[in-house]
Amino acid sequence: MAHVNDVSKESWLLNTFPEWGTYLNEEIENELVKEGTVSMWWLGCTGIWLKSAEGTNILCDLWCGTGKRSHGNGQMKKGHQMMRMSGVQEMQPNLRTQPFVIDPFAIKGVDALVVTHIHSDHLDINTAAAVHQNCPEAKFVGPHEVVATWLKWGIPEEKTIVVKPGDEVTIGQVKIVALEAFDRTALITCEDPDTSLKGKMPQDMDRIAVNYLFETSGGAIYHAGDSHYSNVFAKHGNQYKIDVCLGAYGENPRGITDKVTSVDMLRMAESLNAKVVIPVHYDIWSNFMADPKEITEIWKFKKDRLNYEFKPYIWQVGGKFTYPTNKDDLEFNFYRGFKDVFSVDNDTPFPSFL
Repeated sequence: MAHVNDVSKESWLLNTFPEWGTYLNEEIENELVKEGTVSMWWLGCTGIWLKSAEGTNILCDLWCGTGKRSHGNGQMKKGHQMMRMSGVQEMQPNLRTQPFVIDPFAIKGVDALVVTHIHSDHLDINTAAAVHQNCPEAKFVGPHEVVATWLKWGIPEEKTIVVKPGDEVTIGQVKIVALEAFDRTALITCEDPDTSLKGKMPQDMDRIAVNYLFETSGGAIYHAGDSHYSNVFAKHGNQYKIDVCLGAYGENPRGITDKVTSVDMLRMAESLNAKVVIPVHYDIWSNFMADPKEITEIWKFKKDRLNYEFKPYIWQVGGKFTYPTNKDDLEFNFYRGFKDVFSVDNDTPFPSFL
């Protein structure tokens, strides 16, 4: 039996985090994806684990960090992209609201870590270290500045693959197509707080961010990273067959445009000619949280008049989505268990307890 004198902050951290332990790691490892399908798990923010029927495992944008942990001096970090965007000075109250559903250091069998862009809630040193240490054959795929960061962290250059829009990389049985990104917040991200961007030419988006299309034998998954809405989505929809699209949805605070709104999530799906649209990212930051059922309700309102050929899917972090198995489902719910009730005699003092 434990004793209070043996309990410390360190023991509490080790015994509590990640909150799900290796439960999801085990589920993914044991999952046998059926022929003609593709499965993926939502890991929080825009992080997903994609697994093909052939057993190819792609990890995308897994972030294992935190938001604010102290009130500090109450001021925004000078030069932060949100400060540059809006002129705000008070601290952004971006608290992490999701548990850690996967243990990065128990990750096994990953064939590639793929990252959309330079922001730290997508490009994570903990994930990079875990994949590097546990999956020695894994490739690290990202745009130029993402790869430059991995190299600074110590990832060997021979493990990395730099991509720009139009590039294709085959990992196992999955073809990864890099496409244009539309993340205007990334364009005003600059590490040097003393650098002024006013009146200067912006960064080259292709060096700092890309969207991805994962083409598998079970379907094609479009990951838009943190892209805002763009008319070029329609170009991508013309160029490629897209079954499922994921977009960074959220409720933007006053004076900020950083996340895709409910209406534009529907526009994105329509432009991409997708069959399913899945909002992500709204779950993670306390100051950008939104209700994804707003997307469903607007879709119901418009679908018959506009002849939508796609459906929204409201996911839950840690949950699995399989295409095309779940393509007509509107919501995810975790398995509730207890299917074997009364398979053995129950043990209560009297039947009246029931």
